[in-house]
Amino acid sequence: MSSNPDNDAIFAEISDERRSLARTLETLTPEQWDTPSLCEAWTVRDVAAHLVVPLIVPLWQFGLVMVRTRGNFDRANQLMTTRVRREHGDELPALLTAHADKKFTPPGHGPLAPLSDVIVHGLDVCRPLGIEHHVPDHRMITMLDFLVPATGAAPSKGPELRLQWRATDLDWSRGEGPVIEGSAGTLALVLTGRSSALADVTGPGAEQLAHARADRRRA
Repeated sequence: MSSNPDNDAIFAEISDERRSLARTLETLTPEQWDTPSLCEAWTVRDVAAHLVVPLIVPLWQFGLVMVRTRGNFDRANQLMTTRVRREHGDELPALLTAHADKKFTPPGHGPLAPLSDVIVHGLDVCRPLGIEHHVPDHRMITMLDFLVPATGAAPSKGPELRLQWRATDLDWSRGEGPVIEGSAGTLALVLTGRSSALADVTGPGAEQLAHARADRRRA
């Protein structure tokens, strides 16, 4: 991978975020590790294992699992997460720290994808536990700019829904259309499909998005 100053800066943010989350994970009790996260069907330990998978599992091994699952990425991801959780369940914070500087990106994506991944999964873990996990404002803005198209189009498999996304806890907005408001973290959760976060956003855009997602589930 050729060196790119912008990418190098983002990778540095990823490394710092991994170490920060690892410090939070180190404080958890056994009961907290087994708490359901905001990721459907995954506990806090599962989410931590998922974050460690691309840091310690060679790409060729993941490729073999993809073959076994006939190209089903979600199934392969679940299998590898389960394996890492089973084999390294007590070492996850240490592994996240030790491999924090790994410059991994998913095929076809740049470093903004793993930056968003580690931030959102940190929220998946900390919110159900009632733990404050601080992410610097500039890092949140970088993530939100990545998650939201310039038009403000909401992620959807149906007709495009254009919204104006507006953070209530920092100076950030993007898009045009009916306003959807919430904290930066809550907006990130909504943008990445966490349905429970819809209860924590407001505005006419929030109502439209909730209706659109409900219609999609019924379809």
